[in-house]
Amino acid sequence: MEYIGGEQRPGCLFCRVIADPNDPDADLVLWRPEGAIVILNKFPYNPGHAMVAPVAHVATLEDLDDGATTDLMRAVRRTLAVLRESMNPDGINAGVNIGRAAGAGIPDHVHFHLVPRWNGDTNFMAVIDDVKIVNEALTQTSAKLRRAFAAT
Repeated sequence: MEYIGGEQRPGCLFCRVIADPNDPDADLVLWRPEGAIVILNKFPYNPGHAMVAPVAHVATLEDLDDGATTDLMRAVRRTLAVLRESMNPDGINAGVNIGRAAGAGIPDHVHFHLVPRWNGDTNFMAVIDDVKIVNEALTQTSAKLRRAFAAT
């Protein structure tokens, strides 16, 4: 309900937290590598649901130059490794939604979603009521993943 009825802040989430480390949503930032940013999804599908975005404000992968693409993919690779090490998932969904019709919630700034998955992580709430229970507080997940990024 917070997502549906909550205040929608103007501007691009990624550009706001890249430009202003004091932005309220900057608390979700896990890592700021060269040319990219790694941020927790405020409304995750599962604990550890991270988004990896280039610094460049572009809508699609083909608009990135080779250097920005390399920076983005390095950040994706490292984030995958940190998620595996810290969250111990059985698998990870990795994807990019390009355009609103494809499900992009922030269609003007391309980004990867990396969602840790565990065998049996669908519980009865999702089956019966189309509700998802996330079993770890965002602040706990954030602290765990920040420590892992800092350690490697």
